[in-house]
Amino acid sequence: MKALAPGSTIGILGGGQLGRMLSYAAARLGYRCHIFCPEQDCPAAQVSAAATVADYDDRTALSAFAEQVDVVTLEFENIPVETVRFLAEKITIRPGAKVLEVAQDRLFEKQTVQHIGAKPAPFEPVGSLIELEQAMQNIGLPAILKTRRLGYDGKGQAMLQTMDEAASAWDRIGGGDCILEGLVDFALEISVIVARDSAGATACYVPVENRHRDGILDRTIAPADIAAETAEQATAIAVRLASDLDVVGLLAVEMFVTRDGQILVNEIAPRVHNSGHWTMEACLTNQFEQQIRAVAGLPLGSPDRHANAVMKNLIGDEADKWQEILSQPGSALHLYGKSEARPGRKMGHVTRLWPLNQKPEI
Repeated sequence: MKALAPGSTIGILGGGQLGRMLSYAAARLGYRCHIFCPEQDCPAAQVSAAATVADYDDRTALSAFAEQVDVVTLEFENIPVETVRFLAEKITIRPGAKVLEVAQDRLFEKQTVQHIGAKPAPFEPVGSLIELEQAMQNIGLPAILKTRRLGYDGKGQAMLQTMDEAASAWDRIGGGDCILEGLVDFALEISVIVARDSAGATACYVPVENRHRDGILDRTIAPADIAAETAEQATAIAVRLASDLDVVGLLAVEMFVTRDGQILVNEIAPRVHNSGHWTMEACLTNQFEQQIRAVAGLPLGSPDRHANAVMKNLIGDEADKWQEILSQPGSALHLYGKSEARPGRKMGHVTRLWPLNQKPEI
């Protein structure tokens, strides 16, 4: 595909805050965005040139959408694979079904990590209560039972501390295809976001530290306070995964750094990522522009940062403090246009910057 000329239209599957910020970045480069989303008045549609409100399995709507755009990307990884395959017959879609199939299934994800020579946390697939009890004995406790598909922000997970909890955890999570994952005694969690274009060129953002609260990302600190060798190893893992999965766009790779310095891959996401929001203020080319560049066939931009940063998610009613945040010098506030603040719902984020020679205050 040749580079898209300004004035072209980029289709985005998904209408959340990531699609909203992708639309900002596309507009800056002279593109229009057309959102495809099942929900009315989604955050991305509020700032885009056009929107189609339809289910992801509505092939009539998908066909009409494909005729109105010049390329398609996605803002989250739980778009049905069949939707992506259907659109791929009509128009270029980046990333494609291959990486989506892996990212949507925790077992495939971990097997892919092993395939490229990296290590996931100890795990076993489980498909029944009997298999769960056997896996608990093999892996040891504590451990986490996770659904293979459709879990995020702590959903679809159950912590297991004793063998007696197996049956209740199995029922609570809904059974089906799952994995049991050994609990990792890690020093910190990091993530690396790598951009990759259709020719295989890559550009990586510095590894960052992620701190969670109640299973949801609370803060990202850029850069992560890790040894240079560890940062190099983590970045190399992200590049190998992006290349192996033939990603065109962005791939976010979440990893644990253990207390003895090992790197264990936790999850991947083939899209712009919550842990990359800090790049909007701190980098020459932020993650959203980088995704648009890759999708539109443009050269990748520089991921170099000109400042250190801390990004804080605003969860639920934390966003009600918007006036207080705006009164704080050096605070960059982003609100997502969501009408209702619910517990656990990401309503916005705020980023604060520090000089490169100064460690961010957490």
